[in-house]
Amino acid sequence: MPDAAAPKVLILACGALAREMLDVIRLNSLDGFTLECLPVGLHNRPAEIPEAVRARIRQARPHYDQVFVGYGDCGTGGRLDAVLAEEGAERLPGAHCYEFFAGIDNFDTIHDAEPGTFYLTDYLVKHFDRVVIKGLGIDRHPELLPMYFGNYTRLMYLSQVENPELVALGRAAADRLGLRFEHRPTGYGDMERSVVEHARGE
Repeated sequence: MPDAAAPKVLILACGALAREMLDVIRLNSLDGFTLECLPVGLHNRPAEIPEAVRARIRQARPHYDQVFVGYGDCGTGGRLDAVLAEEGAERLPGAHCYEFFAGIDNFDTIHDAEPGTFYLTDYLVKHFDRVVIKGLGIDRHPELLPMYFGNYTRLMYLSQVENPELVALGRAAADRLGLRFEHRPTGYGDMERSVVEHARGE
């Protein structure tokens, strides 16, 4: 008898994870997985994430066997988890992308060693000016910079790929904020493990 068809799975993810999710799908040959990303701007409006996710899950139900959500809690204060429990969907582990890229236990160790750390990922390094400088209004009001970052001491770039140009951009971002720079390669961390385990039904 032929094998049963692989389930059609929609990965519904944050737009900031688009490239990383596509890489995980490709590198692990995940047949039947489709990626769709919600707008990156929801990160600045976390209260809107749960219902945006709910609405897309319900739209996807007639077309997919499963929906896997590519978000952490992302500042929703547990409300995203409540929605996913109601809708019967799972998400990535952890509170945010820094945590699942670095690994939850590893991130706790890093953060506990220096709580005044500002984190960047590949996406945030590439779009630092738009997301951080312009997003926080520092380009228009430079006096806001010490208000936002006065209590930080370190900028840590958690990189997903090896790219010296991105490391240079991370260092420049640290200089812009007046913070000490550190670089820690993480790869795709718990994000990849979680997606692959979901694909295998583990």
